[in-house]
Amino acid sequence: MYLTKTPWLLKALYPQLLWNKPRNRHTLYLTFDDGPIPEVTPFVLDTLQRYQAKATFFCIGDNVQKHPEIFAQVQAAGHVIGNHTFNHLKGWATGNQVYTDNYKQADTLLNTPLFRPPYGRIKRSQIKLLKQVRPDISIVMWDVLSGDFDVNLDPEKCLKQTLKHAENGSVVVFHDSMKAFPRLKYVLPKALELWQKKGYEFKTL
Repeated sequence: MYLTKTPWLLKALYPQLLWNKPRNRHTLYLTFDDGPIPEVTPFVLDTLQRYQAKATFFCIGDNVQKHPEIFAQVQAAGHVIGNHTFNHLKGWATGNQVYTDNYKQADTLLNTPLFRPPYGRIKRSQIKLLKQVRPDISIVMWDVLSGDFDVNLDPEKCLKQTLKHAENGSVVVFHDSMKAFPRLKYVLPKALELWQKKGYEFKTL
């Protein structure tokens, strides 16, 4: 189970994490998790370019190592890079030392203060340790989860719920992964077109 819109109570419990940006700006912050990979990440880059949109890519270190040329394309297009661990580890199911070491392994390739915990699952103790490892770290969550990873979700419904919940300052999560691609390739261009018509800007974190 997952929530498309992050409830205020969860944000209040973890105020040290970034959930959304200021609501007084007509801006959306699009983020893409789990890449870079062939086919899907280039599709995302082409689609973003078509709408003059910039985004933040939370990359898995192992994928960066496997596909350095695609990672270079993300950087060359002027998008911002975030860390998503080296092996997509779930914090709640991983020991603190293993989790921290995996973060550091990815950071040697990515060198970025932005970090998003895979699955949005991270222990308070891991937050504390990561801040010791990298004092300038910004742990980024979201306030709109598109659900593109849900293989049982109809693409049209995925689009509708994403559009419904996005608002000024929203951090929106998509995934440049093969699992998400059947929904992403339908949702992303349509959402960008509609948001652009509403006058939204698309900025990086």
